[in-house]
Amino acid sequence: MVNSTVLDNGVRVVSHRVAHMHTVSIGIWVASGSRHESPENNGIAHFIEHLLFKGTDRRTARQISMEIDSMGGILNAFTGHEYVCYYAKVLAKFLPRVSDLLTDIFLHSAFPADELERERNVILQEIKMRDDTPDEFIHDRFHQSFWYGHPLGMSILGSENTVGSLSRDDIITYKQSRYRPEDIIISAAGNVSHEELVALMRTAFSAVTSDWTPVFQEMVPQNGQRVHLCERDLEQTLLCLGTRALPQHHPDRFILFLMSTVLGGGMSSRLFQEVREKKGLAYSVYSYVISHADSGSLVVYAGTEKAHCREVLDIALEEMGRFKSEMVPKDELDSAREQLKGKLLMSLESSDNLMTRLAKNVIYLQRHQPVEEVLAGFDAVTSQDVQSLAAGLFDGSCLNLEVMGKTVDLGLKADLLKL
Repeated sequence: MVNSTVLDNGVRVVSHRVAHMHTVSIGIWVASGSRHESPENNGIAHFIEHLLFKGTDRRTARQISMEIDSMGGILNAFTGHEYVCYYAKVLAKFLPRVSDLLTDIFLHSAFPADELERERNVILQEIKMRDDTPDEFIHDRFHQSFWYGHPLGMSILGSENTVGSLSRDDIITYKQSRYRPEDIIISAAGNVSHEELVALMRTAFSAVTSDWTPVFQEMVPQNGQRVHLCERDLEQTLLCLGTRALPQHHPDRFILFLMSTVLGGGMSSRLFQEVREKKGLAYSVYSYVISHADSGSLVVYAGTEKAHCREVLDIALEEMGRFKSEMVPKDELDSAREQLKGKLLMSLESSDNLMTRLAKNVIYLQRHQPVEEVLAGFDAVTSQDVQSLAAGLFDGSCLNLEVMGKTVDLGLKADLLKL
């Protein structure tokens, strides 16, 4: 029940009909995020995301809020390194109304000067809030240092300087040029008719044009071991240890996700059991995968006392190295496999997760990937596959360590990063 239509100007409309659902989620995606910015306008994509809710030629910001509330719905947006999404979730009967609201916001925002200045201050507070939340900020810092010198390393929020310097003309010009029809994906899931969706969107989006030509800076192979210390007066010492991984579309991505799950994907994972359950060194310890169009990273995070930081780091390095020297036992791999498959299938009971999956498949795979194909991908992974991938990724040539807290006298240097 997945359908796709490309409008004459290149705008793509995809939908997944699930007739038994009471809801429909619809998102307007633009395959352009912070990696497509310059150092001078860093944060502008996120700024625009905020401003599109601040009034159009037909609706004030308050009227927008009242209208979505009157449908009992959700209206929100988010910005990533490679995309931005504006979405709504409502009862299926409200699809025409919410489509009109969402397209009005996306296509006809007025960017009122007074609202722009208020929202600038909101974003500056958002930046401060992120900086005041160490267990969130350290992940941003890792991302920025791991991809240092490349647009992927720039913050999604931008900085106080860049956000403070963006003018209304800068914002309007950027949106008009970067929201190209060929980069727009309209994704909907739930109790939705594809024909109705296309009819609702065709008129609104047929006039969208842009003559901007994107400049895509390819990711060069990453090498080198780096340690970055951020001195903060914290009760804990936080660390992110990561190495290069795989891009979104890589055929070995199923192996990577299983390896990360075995390493630190849940309470039965190796890191959780060793660091928390056996030694009591941390409350929070886990691993995760960051994937972009042409690169990726596998990251281990932990928060511990300063006195135990080196021990936790050594455990993380040892556990990563084990994947090269030992094959994962079949029962452990099977458990991780069922964990990932279960989470995927349960997530698809929500129309907003279905909508997001549809759009990301278009952005990164250029096609719809059936759930059965994903499940088969996980089922096909063997212990030998995991060991082979680990030998390629965990060679120690690209280990990055970000540490935040009381870092004086920790003695952490790049030559300690060995697998």
